[in-house]
Amino acid sequence: MGHVFADFQLMSNAHSDKVVLITGGAKRVGAAICRMLHAAGCRLMIHYRSSRGEAEALAAELNGSRPDSAALVQADLLHCAALPRLVEDTLAKFGRLDVLINNASSFYPTEVGSITEENWTDLMGTNLKAPLFLAQAAADALRHARGAIVNIADIHAERPMKSYVVYSIAKAGLVALTKSLAHELGPYVRVNAIGPGPILWPEDDPTFDETERRRIIAHTLLKREGTPEDIARAVRFLIFDATYTTGHMLTVDGGRSASL
Repeated sequence: MGHVFADFQLMSNAHSDKVVLITGGAKRVGAAICRMLHAAGCRLMIHYRSSRGEAEALAAELNGSRPDSAALVQADLLHCAALPRLVEDTLAKFGRLDVLINNASSFYPTEVGSITEENWTDLMGTNLKAPLFLAQAAADALRHARGAIVNIADIHAERPMKSYVVYSIAKAGLVALTKSLAHELGPYVRVNAIGPGPILWPEDDPTFDETERRRIIAHTLLKREGTPEDIARAVRFLIFDATYTTGHMLTVDGGRSASL
């Protein structure tokens, strides 16, 4: 995948002092974000919960191209007491924190009539509670660095998806959190969100069979699904280029939300 990020190698010196903490960075969209920001010169603290093998392979890949530029931290984000340690480990390793990316997410259907308290705790915990308390733990370091937060939300935060009640509520809360934190942490810290559309299909979810995938793609204005790199580019833009943007959700969905 190195060729995908070749253009960004030219920018490596521009952001070589930036330190990024990303949750759920070991695979899928998170890994694409890691690779693109690393290619731009950033140093990374990559959080994972259970994807140890993927996390170690990614860190080895990044450190192989630039030694001591990526490190790992393991935590269950549902345990709030563990969240300050992610920030503490980042500061201990790299001496600063410039960017927090709340990327980790649980995603599965919860139809009315079958919603459990466990569903609520998990989906609200990973998608809303953890981003809030991690941002709170990181606030002082981010203020000192004049840094930024990027939350990975969802277009269904504004247009709830049928049968995904708790997930949709949680992502709507994350968008509200983004705007609230922009108020609370400004003018020193910018806080924005990204609303992905059809990028990567969920793992082990029979809801999204081939027929459903074709239907969703047909409702995008660009008539195709996106890639993890599309999200990574948007993250990079919000961190480094959108210096007068805060409290905003940038949709990256091929125009799907415009036609829902």
